[in-house]
Amino acid sequence: MTTTNDTTTTSTEYVPEQPARMRWAKHAPEVYKAMARLDAAAKQGLDPGLVELVRLRASAINHCAFCLDMHTKDALAAGESVQRIVQLNAWEESKHFYTEKELAAIELTEAVTVLTDGFVPDEVYEKAAEHFDQAELAQLIATIAVINAWNRFGVTTRAVPGHYQPGDFE
Repeated sequence: MTTTNDTTTTSTEYVPEQPARMRWAKHAPEVYKAMARLDAAAKQGLDPGLVELVRLRASAINHCAFCLDMHTKDALAAGESVQRIVQLNAWEESKHFYTEKELAAIELTEAVTVLTDGFVPDEVYEKAAEHFDQAELAQLIATIAVINAWNRFGVTTRAVPGHYQPGDFE
C-alpha cells in the first residue's frame, strides 16, 4: 500500500515472509511428542497466567519470534492484559504490574535462561523458594527448562511467527 500527500510518499509494504529452515517436528515426530508431554507435565499445578508470563519472558530473551507470537496469543486468550504483556520486557521498571510471586518467577526465568555466571544465584533461587512450595518450584523450574528447549528448536529452525492460533497444538 502506498499513500501520497503533497510532500511525501510512504510505503507500508512489508518484507515477504521467509520460510522456516525445516519443520523439525515432521522429521523428528517422537521428539516432538515427548516435548509436548514434558511441556504438559511441567506446567501441572502452576497458575496458567504465570506459565505464560514465564514462557513470554524466556522467549523474549531467546529471541524466539514464533514462541513470542504463540504465547502472546495464549496469554491474551487466557485473560492476560496487553499492558502486563508489553511491560514484561521492562519488568524491573514496571514491578507494580506484577505480584511478588510473579516477580520471583520472572527473575528465576531470567537467571535460568541466561546463566550469565554459569549458575542461578542463591538470592534468586531463595526468593523463588519464598513464594513457591517445593512442588511448585520444581514445576516452575521444569516449565522454564522446557520453554528454553522449545525456544532453541524455534530459533534454530527459524519457525515462522504469525500463523498460530490458541488451541492449535492441543
